[in-house]
Amino acid sequence: MGSSTPRNLLSVADLSPEELEFIVARSGALKKRIKSRRLSRLLSGSAVGLLFEKPSTRTRTSFEVATLKLGGAPVYLSASELQLSRGEPVKDTARILGSYLDVIVGRVYSQDTLVEIAARSGRPVINALSDTEHPTQAVSDLLTIKEVKGALRGTTLAYVGDGNNVCNSLLLAGALTGMNVLAASPEGYEPKAPLVEKAKSLAKKTGGSIEVVRDPKYAVAAADVVYTDVWVSMGEEKEEEERHRAFKSYQVNSGLMKSAPKGAVVMHCLPAHRGLEITDDVLEGKQSVAWLQGENKLYGAAASLEFVVR
Repeated sequence: MGSSTPRNLLSVADLSPEELEFIVARSGALKKRIKSRRLSRLLSGSAVGLLFEKPSTRTRTSFEVATLKLGGAPVYLSASELQLSRGEPVKDTARILGSYLDVIVGRVYSQDTLVEIAARSGRPVINALSDTEHPTQAVSDLLTIKEVKGALRGTTLAYVGDGNNVCNSLLLAGALTGMNVLAASPEGYEPKAPLVEKAKSLAKKTGGSIEVVRDPKYAVAAADVVYTDVWVSMGEEKEEEERHRAFKSYQVNSGLMKSAPKGAVVMHCLPAHRGLEITDDVLEGKQSVAWLQGENKLYGAAASLEFVVR
């Protein structure tokens, strides 16, 4: 299985433009194969550990099913049920898991946890969400945009809301694929400056552009895609009231969508808090592709698994 040196997917920035485009293309190809039941057996005989510190519906299920579709066996590992919850160092857990598993998928609170697992396990590690990024979400998002808009290069995406892990990965992914990405966030909640600068540097090489703005109406004015996510991520519950006040003018609603081109589509990585970051009528409306986006997480997971083991 794969080369002797493990290939990880911890950040979108780990990839070259060609590699990211390849993974997105493979997502589409695997979608056709899985739908037609022409299944790959690439993971036959392999055990894929899903180490999750956070709850999950779509990410967990998509990776479990993707593993099965590729012929492997998923092993779900809730951090609360492991010795990690009793204080065992991550490096000790990683060494042992590496001797049992063939691939490790981690949904964790800290990116440092994934870095430690990758360093100590000797196995390919996939970031299924950390505090800084959500690269496999970006893969399935790009597949969705390609399906509904026909291309990635030159497409304009407006992200409205919290400059969180999902936003970070979208900025990097958009930069690598020559997209124009605008992120509209209130002061203090914008994506971190070093990551923005990294994305801008990548975009210069691909013909894309990255811009961080305050005004959501400005952001969506030329958007092909309007994207939002929750205002309060897991682990930020104590900031809920403060965040709701800060983001109240960043709701994706019918009023904001009037500022966008008629052909713009709406994306949300889900779960959605209807009536907060997005209104029910927009999420359920004709412009929404959130359900296609959710479905495509399966194929993004499959392509990510394939990428790290080949």
